Parts: sequence; C-alpha cells; structure tokens
Amino acid sequence: MSTLSAGRPELRDRDTGQGTSVARVPLVAHIIFRLDVGGLENGLVNLINRTPDGQYRHAVICLTEYTDFKQRIQRDDVQFFALHKREGIDYRMYLNLWKLLRQLRPDIVHTRNLAAMEALAPALLAGVGRRIHGEHGREMDLGSGEWKYALLRRLFRPLVHRYIPLSRDLETWLRDGIGVPRKKISQIYNGVSLDTFFPANPAREKLPLPDFANADSLVIGTVGRLAAIKDQLTLARAFVELLDIVPDGRKKLRLAIIGDGPLMQQVKDILQKADAAQLAWLPGSLDNVPQLLRSFDIFVLPSKSEGISNTILEAMASGLPVVATRVGGNPELVVEGETGELVPSQDPAAMARALQGYVVDETRRRRHGQAGRARVEQQFSIDNMVNEYLSVYGQLLGGKQ
Repeated sequence: MSTLSAGRPELRDRDTGQGTSVARVPLVAHIIFRLDVGGLENGLVNLINRTPDGQYRHAVICLTEYTDFKQRIQRDDVQFFALHKREGIDYRMYLNLWKLLRQLRPDIVHTRNLAAMEALAPALLAGVGRRIHGEHGREMDLGSGEWKYALLRRLFRPLVHRYIPLSRDLETWLRDGIGVPRKKISQIYNGVSLDTFFPANPAREKLPLPDFANADSLVIGTVGRLAAIKDQLTLARAFVELLDIVPDGRKKLRLAIIGDGPLMQQVKDILQKADAAQLAWLPGSLDNVPQLLRSFDIFVLPSKSEGISNTILEAMASGLPVVATRVGGNPELVVEGETGELVPSQDPAAMARALQGYVVDETRRRRHGQAGRARVEQQFSIDNMVNEYLSVYGQLLGGKQ
C-alpha cells in the first residue's frame, strides 16, 4: 500500500513481482475527499471488496487523508494515496494529483460528490480518457450556497462521461437541475451485505449495557454522525413526546443513539431537561453496528437530507421497521405502511406519532420488519450493486470516449 505525503509519491511497481504484468487488468482510480467512517466510504469499500479477482484493479486517492477505515478493504492489491489538501484552492494539490495520475495511468477515474469534483480537471489534463462522477447526496447544497454549487456542477459537466446518482431523486435533479443528458446517467442503488446484517432470531439481542434494557423494554435506535444534517435533535424531542403519549412509557421505552459528533451535548441536554437521560444510551461511535441493530426494536432516521441511506438498508436487512423523514431517496427505500413510515423532517410530533403506532402494535412491528428484509433481499443486495457498477465500467471501456 502506498501513500503520498507532501513530497514525491512512492509508487509500487505495476507488476506482480513474479514477472507477470497486471497492466492489462483495467485500473480504476477512486477519488474521494477523505476516507473515514461514512455511507459513501462504506459503499466504496463494498465495491472494492466484492470486485471479482482479475477483473479490475483499484486505487483510492484521498484529496485530504485516510484513516484506519481503510483496513476494511480486504484486498491486498489496493493502493492508497493521501494528497493532504489545504483549505480553499490548493494549487499544489492539483499539481500532485496530476503527477500521480500521470504515473498511475488509470483506465477510469471515479470521483464522488461535490467535494471531489475538482479532481476531474487534473484527470482530464493527465489524459484519463474515461471519467465517472458519483452523486451520493446533496448535503453541501443546502442553504445559501446552493446556486453556487449548481453553477460549479454545470461547469464541470463537460468533463464527465457518466454520472452515477444513488437515487432516482438525485437522477431527476441532475437531469432537470444541472442539465445532464439522460444518456449520461446510470442510477445505481447502494447495496447491503445480507450475510452481515440479518434479523435477530428468535429474540432481540442484548445491548452491551447492563441493566439498561430488559426483555420487556422496547428499544428505539438510530446510527449516524451526530451532525445538523442528520438531526438527532428531532429524534430526541420525539422520544420525549413519546414518553408522554405511551402508557408506562418511561418504564418500557429506551433510546439508543449510536454515533459521535457536534450535536452530542445538545441531544444530552434535551434528554436531561426532560428527566429522560437515564432512558437513553449515547455511547459514541461503535464498530459492532450489525449486532447493535439486532438489539433494536425500531429504527429511526431523522435526517434533513439524504441520498440513499446505508443505515436504512442495514436496518431493513436486520428485520427492523423503519421510521424515516420524507427526504431525498428515503421514500425509494421505505415503503410507507409496508416496511415503515415516512414523516416530515424536523417534526418531532409527527415522528412521535409514527413511533407510537409501532410501540403499541408488536404484530405490525414484526410484519413491517419482515417485509423490509424481503425488500432488501430482492432489490438491494451488494451483489446487485457491484454488478451494476462493473457494468458501467465495462460500457465505458468498451466504447469510444
């Protein structure tokens, strides 16, 4: 594995070391802003790990840095590079990226999200003939900068041979808002590992916290960064309202919020003010998410904006009913009244009512959880996702760009 520091890159030889060249196997250079815990990064890891041997090689180029999250990539033939981009316009980073691409000579460059879109220009100048850009969500577009980011995307549009939005919502936005021709768009959903995420059987697993939730408790849980866009504040307020509208709510209801971030203290303050802190578990970020999901009874995603949520898919694969906000690609995953419920964003009262419907009806919880698992098995497996990505790569390599 290779890194790129502030100096010159040190590249591993492109041969196997046994005299057999692997240059004929196409190389895909994935360019992202940072490799760390997140849905985008998780999708990239799954794609690389599930690519059949000998079909494609992969390199991961981080405009800033990578973390220990790279250890989740199980292949030993993947190169990693960190360009250590400084804030703002970093001309040195552009130059280093151009040099790196000239040396790697990838067959395809695949950038993801607005934060990595600027890498398309160095890729063009480095002679990379096939350039793909993925849109995983529009978090940066919210607020006053939306018009500026839309203009930036239109400026880069001629440099992209194929767009891969993760939802139909993003596909429509690219087509109607950015002006991308339909023929240049290949919409691909995220996939989830059905072997890693599966329902608890026969009973809910125990949370790793003694005396927090017993067999009669009902655990409402979420997983994600505690950031404004994920809006766990609304979930905390909804939980407080739920305690008041469910008989014996304080006796049987429990809240688990897995993740870390700047909202942590505000969430704790809401719960503390309502004298509900002892009914909630906020352990920060944990690695055992599959096991934790099997210890929940209901999953909630309170986000203000989403592309295609990996955590919704993981919760559905775990056999959980899902209460999610009606934003982004969430309605494409959650079938209202069949696998879960959709509520307006930033509406604690509506969220509390949706949760109440599951709290008082165990049969409904079980039925919607089973339907969610079946939906994931049919439409959202990792194998389906990988096959669709490799199909796009094959189309570009087989056609004249």
